[in-house]
Amino acid sequence: MLYELKAPILGFENITQIELETIDPVFSKISSPDGSLDMVLVNPYALREYSFSIPKYIELLLELDKNSQVEVYCVVVLQKDLQESMVNFLAPLIFNTQNHTAAQIALSMMDYPDFGFRDTLKSFIQQEVGA
Repeated sequence: MLYELKAPILGFENITQIELETIDPVFSKISSPDGSLDMVLVNPYALREYSFSIPKYIELLLELDKNSQVEVYCVVVLQKDLQESMVNFLAPLIFNTQNHTAAQIALSMMDYPDFGFRDTLKSFIQQEVGA
């Protein structure tokens, strides 16, 4: 599904549209129509408890209200050993699936000290096995 970016992806400010493709219930990927962007995303709720406040300006840009259908993903930096791949919980991507708009937000480490920007997938897999 093609989404219009209302707030840019950090480091890719020139990209205004992205294609969101579901891989499985946990992983998805985004790409730009021109091929300059290709990223793997993860559903953060599949890995851990994850809750944050969406800033008002993002709510306005994405035209969010209490009835909006929203999907949230975090960027995964893939490593050769998949378990060593890193998840950035401090810069989630928000997708409004009704009007096909999206934005990335940067969360403050001060406000969300339990969220990291280099948490490995391995740390969440081990938690599940040990639970």
